[in-house]
Amino acid sequence: MDWDKLRVFHAVADAGSFTHAGEHLNLSQSAVSRQISALEHDLGVTLFHRHARGLVRTEQGELLYNTTKDVHRKLADTESLLMDSTERPSGPLKITTTVAFGSIWLTPRLKEFIDLYPEITLTILLSDEEIDLGMREADVAIRLNPPRQPDLVQRRLMTLHNHVYASPEYLKTRPMPQVIEDLGSHNLVIYGEDFRPPTAHVNWLQQAVAKAGVTPANLLKVNNIYGIYRAVQSGVGIAALPDYTVRQISNLVRILPEMSGPSFDSYFVYPEELRHSKRVGVFRDYLLSKIGESQF
Repeated sequence: MDWDKLRVFHAVADAGSFTHAGEHLNLSQSAVSRQISALEHDLGVTLFHRHARGLVRTEQGELLYNTTKDVHRKLADTESLLMDSTERPSGPLKITTTVAFGSIWLTPRLKEFIDLYPEITLTILLSDEEIDLGMREADVAIRLNPPRQPDLVQRRLMTLHNHVYASPEYLKTRPMPQVIEDLGSHNLVIYGEDFRPPTAHVNWLQQAVAKAGVTPANLLKVNNIYGIYRAVQSGVGIAALPDYTVRQISNLVRILPEMSGPSFDSYFVYPEELRHSKRVGVFRDYLLSKIGESQF
């Protein structure tokens, strides 16, 4: 089997369309289609069902895709080992974490790392969905839940705490709540129940309000913590937020100080095969140093 054709096949199987695979490979849609047709001819099987809405792998296509995924992962591992054979850490390092933690805490702290290790090229993937480290969709992750994937190395980073916050501008328009029952005259910003949250018990404030028999004046539902933070910052209402979202860079006011939400640990996670990677090691150490300087 021709590796160039297999490389194109893997990109198409990942993307689900000739057009998107072509954009990734910097090839035209027609060139990608010809490569797939040639591979199907060489193998004597159909690899994709063509539909108006995209491509679906056949049984034979699924079998080949599982193999190319394994090859792709092993090539990434080999590239990592070759990069780490040099004296100075160098090469690409792909990091994934949640939208809120990455946007508010991580990215503002990367300049010093880039200055220290200019030979390392960082890619930051922000997603509240867990990226598959086992398939090398990313090299390392900062997770706000214990890792569920097997065969991953994990290092506990810090404990994160949750409290109730509002903006000074919002509090100028409503009386400062003294007890939870006062939230009946306030707007709440919560995590929408139609979305999977990045941590458990994310709507603990809403649940406490409901338990107290209180109905807020209004509810705004947002599907990530960063969006909730920005809504509170703009004066929409009150929300439960992780403390890291408001430390150092925000003027949000903590209210109902006797109320605390559930605390949770965060983890630095990476595949076993990267245990001795210099790039992973220096980034882990840098991350721990920045956590030591921060208040959580």
